[in-house]
Amino acid sequence: MVTNRDIMAMLAELAKLTVLEEENPQSFKARAYENALHGLEGDTRDVTELSAADLTKIKGVGKSTAAKIREFVDTGKVDKLETLRASYPPAFVELTKVPGLGPKTLKLIRRELRVENLDDLKQAIENEALRELPGLGATTEEKIGRAIERLGLHGKDRRTPIAEAMPVAEQLVAELSKLAGVTNTAFCGSLRRHAETIGDIDITVASTDPAPVMDAVANHSAATEVIGSGTTKTSILTRQSLQIDVRVVAPEEFGAATLYFTGSKAHNIALRQRAMDRGWLLNEYGLFDAETDEPVARTSETEIYAELGLQFIPPPLREASGEIEAAAQRALPHLVQPSDIKGDLHYHTDRSGDGRSSLEEMVEAAAARKYAYLAITDHGEDLAINGSTREEMLAHRDRIVALQSQYPRMRLLFGCELNIGPDGSLDYDEEFRREFDFCVASVHSHFDLSPDQQTARILKAIADPSVNAVGHLTGRYIGRRPGIELDVDAVLEGLATTGVALEINGALDRLDASADVIRKAASRGVHMTISTDSHHTGELKRMGYGVLQSQRGWAPTALVVNTWPRKRFLTWVRARR
Repeated sequence: MVTNRDIMAMLAELAKLTVLEEENPQSFKARAYENALHGLEGDTRDVTELSAADLTKIKGVGKSTAAKIREFVDTGKVDKLETLRASYPPAFVELTKVPGLGPKTLKLIRRELRVENLDDLKQAIENEALRELPGLGATTEEKIGRAIERLGLHGKDRRTPIAEAMPVAEQLVAELSKLAGVTNTAFCGSLRRHAETIGDIDITVASTDPAPVMDAVANHSAATEVIGSGTTKTSILTRQSLQIDVRVVAPEEFGAATLYFTGSKAHNIALRQRAMDRGWLLNEYGLFDAETDEPVARTSETEIYAELGLQFIPPPLREASGEIEAAAQRALPHLVQPSDIKGDLHYHTDRSGDGRSSLEEMVEAAAARKYAYLAITDHGEDLAINGSTREEMLAHRDRIVALQSQYPRMRLLFGCELNIGPDGSLDYDEEFRREFDFCVASVHSHFDLSPDQQTARILKAIADPSVNAVGHLTGRYIGRRPGIELDVDAVLEGLATTGVALEINGALDRLDASADVIRKAASRGVHMTISTDSHHTGELKRMGYGVLQSQRGWAPTALVVNTWPRKRFLTWVRARR
């Protein structure tokens, strides 16, 4: 059955392949698909039930796109998309993630060097073949080679960025949960541990009737091939070559199975050894007495950890990096939970050129989450296209002030996401920056500066008294753009000294800062924020991902400023000024 999410995925793919086909990142057709996608994001109706005429009433959806949506709903496919897929298979499309390879360049190296996938591209670079093509040269070839390495891209052993895998897993889990006889469902593996990239998706389903589950998986709309099918396990491949393994277990074994298939391997080995030390055996079916084979615990993970003398260890921590030793001593940090979040501190409206929801819509969405405070941080003037002039910002402030009376339980902060220039300079002048209640400072350009230059620009920016937090520290996009290289220790020392917070950005394609940086920050007592960087009301769910990222980095709740009560938080904000 086609869902709204399937339709949006179809439009996103059409947009991406159209850019390739027309060799133009600004393709009018591609923009039309993107506009329709943004329009559907804000529509809560079941789009599959709308006629073509009704679809055109949605902002951004034209007649041609509406016809394709209906074609997809009625037939399960779109002829135009099938034609584009035949011309540009997934392995070739993956090359679009490599910085420096625009659509024209990609089609050039395909035509001249027969490059069809990442392995072909690596070989062409090794042979120094790219530099011989018009418009490229040795410098460009070397940059592309470095980008591939820094992004961690692999050929045959492909790993999928979490932003691509998570929506697929969440949709399948939601659909399987609705099947008759299913009592519990969870995705496991590295995805549940909130790793940045994953090898495949593991899903565990608790049910006494496996057959309907296996049938639903084999016939799912995401499946292009069934690569294995049995009575309790089915494996499928998606068009992006992402493997999904679904296992059905007895309800009483669900906890043990979920624990086992979540991993990590090293974490599981340590747990099994702890069980053996007590005369027990631990496997995917449960924790058993080695002599009697009687179950000690298996229904829930919490129960198993308790029997092993451990605090419950949240999945993001299960990497054999000291969590078992800490849990044995009851010394795990008090980690942030979604219910601890009191506000969002990196938040855009359509005042930003890339924002897609109005100020009123974004504020109402935050109020629905019962936030105590909200920093509205639209882009500063130095960010091309998306920024705002002084006059526009002051008019924006007037609208925020006017809205405040409608939300007495939520403090609205007039803020800005300041752009950090290559020399560490910030938008506007210092006097005007002090007009803002809260500022996030972020890198949006000049990603190729040396590590010393990148470090210096960050340190200069956070020294400015208008800055409360540094946003998405490295500017990375997982699997698409490597982050800037900098001296992390020096930056963290600067943050600790100035009291400026390190942002944990909840956008799945960023998750910046990384877990390693967060853990280092926590060890130094650096304050942190967990923010969504939302540009649309549909993106507020990123807060949950940011919380998981904070857990993966062992960030204690006490250091995360947007878990603080409003009075304490506002006192901290004012102290910077």
